[in-house]
Amino acid sequence: MALLAALDIADPPSTWAALGFSVVDDTVWVDNVAHRLGLAGAGVVGWELWGVADGALAAEGIPTVVVDEPEAPSPAPHANSVVGLDHIVVMTPDHARTVASLEGAGIECRRVRDLGPRVQAFFRLGPVILEVVGPAEATGDGPAELWGLAWTSSDLEATAALLGDRLRAAKDAVQPGRRIATLDASAGLSTLMTFMSPEPSR
Repeated sequence: MALLAALDIADPPSTWAALGFSVVDDTVWVDNVAHRLGLAGAGVVGWELWGVADGALAAEGIPTVVVDEPEAPSPAPHANSVVGLDHIVVMTPDHARTVASLEGAGIECRRVRDLGPRVQAFFRLGPVILEVVGPAEATGDGPAELWGLAWTSSDLEATAALLGDRLRAAKDAVQPGRRIATLDASAGLSTLMTFMSPEPSR
């Protein structure tokens, strides 16, 4: 099974700390994924994967490091009630190409959702869902982009109370029984984020 081991993120550690994340040595640990902060650029600028074919994602233009063994996690509770990384979104101008690259890397496509002009494909990187979004027909040959992060909060109301006006009002998520709230640009991040309520008990 392929695993997401780390994400490289171009936001100051102090900004993430102000949002209630526990930051240790410029790193935030969620779901055994190291979110390494303070890199150059904007948003999520690269990732580290385990259990994939080296070089298979070269066509996507996403800075990728394949590791033999993920770093030992150093988890800590987060004041914003985040307990998991639900999914990460990749945007691509050529959906078929990106899906083929991921499958060529040994990451199985679990489901495809047709939204008319757009298509979503879903993969698993351990506990984390990888959602690939792109046009039904390719619009160019440019690179794919690590676009946004969606967290699972154990208590979305507590998250909203902590973040205040920095978090937009929650609404029903696509996933049945869940709610989702988007971080506002006023929070000062270049990384797009949403916060989701837990999956309902079965």
